Parts: sequence; C-alpha cells; structure tokens
Amino acid sequence: MQATGRLRGVLPGIIAKPNGNRSSDRLLIWLVVPVFIISILPILRLGFEGVMVGGVPSFDHFQDVLGNSSTWRATANSLYTAGLGTIISLLIGGSFAFLVALTDIRAKAALVFCFMIPMMIPPQITALSWVQLTGPSSALLNALGMAPPMGSPQPLYSAEGIALLLGIQHASIVFLTLRANLRMLPREQIEAARLAGARGGRLWWQIILPLTSPGLIAGTAMAFVTALGNFGIPAMLGIPAGYQTLPTLIYQKLAGFGPSVLGEVSVLAMLIGAIAICGVALHHRLLSKRDYRLMGMVGRPLDVKLGARRSAIEIALWAVLVAILVIPLLALFATALVPAFGVKLTFANATFEAFREVMFVQPSTIRAFQNSFVLSVGAAITLVLMCLPLAYVMVRRSSNLTKLINLLVEVPYALPGVVLAIACILLFIRIPLIDVSLYGTLAIIFVAYLARFLVIALRPVMNSFTQLDPALEEAAQACGAGLSRRLRDVLLPLAAPSAAAGALLVFLTAFNELTVSALLWSAGNETLGVLIFNLDDSGDTVLASAVAVLVVLVVIALMSCFQLAARRLPKGVVPWQT
Repeated sequence: MQATGRLRGVLPGIIAKPNGNRSSDRLLIWLVVPVFIISILPILRLGFEGVMVGGVPSFDHFQDVLGNSSTWRATANSLYTAGLGTIISLLIGGSFAFLVALTDIRAKAALVFCFMIPMMIPPQITALSWVQLTGPSSALLNALGMAPPMGSPQPLYSAEGIALLLGIQHASIVFLTLRANLRMLPREQIEAARLAGARGGRLWWQIILPLTSPGLIAGTAMAFVTALGNFGIPAMLGIPAGYQTLPTLIYQKLAGFGPSVLGEVSVLAMLIGAIAICGVALHHRLLSKRDYRLMGMVGRPLDVKLGARRSAIEIALWAVLVAILVIPLLALFATALVPAFGVKLTFANATFEAFREVMFVQPSTIRAFQNSFVLSVGAAITLVLMCLPLAYVMVRRSSNLTKLINLLVEVPYALPGVVLAIACILLFIRIPLIDVSLYGTLAIIFVAYLARFLVIALRPVMNSFTQLDPALEEAAQACGAGLSRRLRDVLLPLAAPSAAAGALLVFLTAFNELTVSALLWSAGNETLGVLIFNLDDSGDTVLASAVAVLVVLVVIALMSCFQLAARRLPKGVVPWQT
C-alpha cells in the first residue's frame, strides 16, 4: 500500500512532463484541421454567400428574402408543424419511456426493438406508407372495402398530417433520451418519499418529474430541431398540397436555379439555422436552471408493480405499435403488389412484378443500394477512426480549444440537413487553390455525412473516456509506453464498445438519409432516400412502394442481426439495448 501511494505521488509528475503534453498537442492540431474543414468551413462559406453580391458586401439578398411573404409563411408553417410534431413525439415517446423503464411490463426488449424501427426507417418511407394507408386509392383499404369514395381528399396532405408523421418519426428520440434518465432513478429514494407520505400525483410531480427533467428537456429539444429540418415528410405531404415549410421552400428554389438563387437560399438556410440554434440555446438555458443530482450509484432501478392493470397496459402499448408501424407497412406492401396504382388489390391480380422490376430491371435500384451502403459504411468507419483519438484528447487535455471544438462539432447536427447541404455546395463546387469540384460526385455527399454525423460518433466515445480511470493510462506511461502505444494497447480496447455503438448509429442513420442528399445527388449518384422520393414524385408510386418495402426489410434484418448478436458483443455496442 505504501509503494502504491509513493507511485501515485510520482505519477502526476511523470504525466506533466513536456513530452507527453507535446504529443497530445500535436495530435490535437492534426485532428482540429479535418474537424474545421468538414464542420465549420462550410457554415462560414454559407454566411459569406448571403452577404456578397457581385463580389461586394451587400444585404440585398436579405432584403429580397426577408421582404417576401412566402418566407414568413413557410417559417410559420415550419414552426407550427415542428412544434405540434414535438408535442406528439413527447406524448408517444414519453409514455413508452415511463412505462418501459419504470414498470414491470413483460417483453421489454421486444417493445424497445419495435419502437426503434420507425426511427431507423427513412421519413419519406414513413410518409409514403401512411399516404398508401389513408387515401381513397389505398390498396389495403380497397381490398378490405373500407376505402373512402374516389375523389375524397387525402387527409394527410395538411399541416396536421405533416405534424402527426413528424411526431411518430421522432418519438424514438424522446424515448431514448428519457429512458436513460429514468433508469437512473433509485428505488431507495422513491420508497423513502413514499414513506414520507408522497403518493400518486405528488410523487410524480415533486420527485420523479424533476429528477428526469434533463432527459425530458433534451429529448424535446432534439425532437424539435430534427422536425424543423425534416425534409422527407414535408416534401411528400406538403408539396402536393402547396404547403411550404422552410426546407421544402429551399429545395424548390434550388430546383428552379436562377442567377441569385444561391444567395437567396443561403439567407433562407441561415434563417432556419438561427431558429434551430435558438431551440438548442433554449434547451441549454432550461437545463442550466435545473440541478437535480443523484449522489452515488443506483443500487436497484425503480420497478413499479402494475398488478391487475399490467395486461391492459401491455395490450395498449402493442396496439400503438401495430397502429404506427405494422398497419402502414402493410399498406405499403399492398401497394407494391397491385399491377397499377389505384387498382383494387385481389388475389387474382396480386403480382410481384414491381419487385422484379426494381431488383432486376431498373439499374438505379442496385446503384442506390450500393451508393447508400458505401457511403454509410465509409462514414461510420472514418468517423470512428477520427473520433477515438479526438475524444481522448478532448477528455484528457481539456482546454479552451477543446471546449470550442466540443461546441463546434454540434453545429452541423443542430442545423437542418438542407442548410448543411447548401453550405457544402457553396464550399465544394469549386475548391480554392486546387481548382477541383466535388459537386455532382459521391464525395460531396460523403463529406456532408462526415459533418452531419460526427457528433453521433463522438459523444459515446467521449462518455467512455470520461468514465475510464486515469490510473490505467498513468500506469502504462510509468512503464514507458508512449502516447500511441497507450492508445492502441490500453485505452482504445476499453472504448471500443462505445465506438462501435456510435458507428452502428451512424451506419443505420446514414443508410436511409434523404435530407442532406436530396440537394447533393446527381445522375448515377442516387441514394436510397433520393430514389424513393424521385420515383414517387414522378408518379411511379408502385415502384416507389416496392423499393420502400425492400429498404424496410433490409433495415429490420440489420437491426435483427445486431439484436441477436448482442449477447456475444460487449455491453453497450447495440445502442437500443439496456
């Protein structure tokens, strides 16, 4: 014990040696450069475009855009649909989180797995499946004799329809963030409150809700920002109805390319970015006013006994999942089986011709699968290799610079995808000095994915390094291990499960991404999200439904493989596992 004490007294002096600091500083410098290029430089270029006219500083673009009534109408529509959608996400995701995390309901793993599927399904597929479910041309409702009369309006082509699907799409975000807090609620403290007389609503309002408010606020803020920048659902439901949100207004302006369009869309992008940043700032301010901390480790998580009500609550939870997941996907599958859109589905005319067409005849489908797979796998691997050393330096060498980096990496994710896409177009349409253009190639989508999903890969690894005892690294350094060997032999293996979880989230999210790639794709460089959107937009609804069904099957198959392998993988690799 005395030897250990003397060694610990010597170790801080060893760690403080200049060589160790210089190695970390050099590593930080090498890591800052790519982070700055992919995360910050595009945003700076975006701001520059908005204030320049003919190479001269000017606010003409601001006057044209902010003086146009369509801008403020789209802004009001975005705030309304995102706000209402967030409330729906809060109701659905919050209810599932409280019931799954705090009660003794059965089959929790299956419930969590199924509840995560809508988050992994692309928003344009969510919109397409619901449109095929509710319209008068619904193949499923026509087959059951329940379809509304032909000529009836499509109820989802409205602000409330957009908000409903935004709420369903992002309910999993609220669920994940809130469940993490709920599982930290200690049974002992809740039981002590009950013994002190707290019951029912008082226990909920004064004890449980304050302790879980950070997760509730974080989930609400993330759902709002994500809904604000969602392109797939407002595009599929809003454009046919003439209902514009800021992302669809930007898309339509860019599609109608003109001499001043880049400056105008830059201003629109800055406007939607400012709203998103205000939402994030409000989130941080609300959290700064709350400081509910738990002392020590949680011995046993809270487990409320439902008694006779358990079966009824389980039936209700599964019924919600069937309503928001199974039935819309059945409608999508039914549409893919009809010979032509609008034809009533029967056993006699059901055909798999659409699946044969998209898999073996249309080359764009295979190309889109290949592009999405290469981009998502490449982004996941690149970000893990970048984030492992970056997270180490940010945790172990905390400084004003690392704190600034910690803030900057969140900017591309906090901003809507269309904003990042436009920023990448402006920056990489002609790279200075080397006179090379990335526009119209897969490379520009890949760079945008790196910027967009950097924070998703970085946060789990940072949390892992924060929890690791510094004494492990100190002991290795005392034995003469340099920085590279300490990272390779000691730290990286311990952080590998968290890195794998981040990579898995990046892969599943990027595989079906549309919001960024909708503005960056070109002929031959389509992604799956773009392919489905373009097929439906051109009237090939049956083919779009067939591709969407294939994508859903691939997503569920991938998630199932990870779920089955979870028992053999280190804890924490599969992010939706407890």
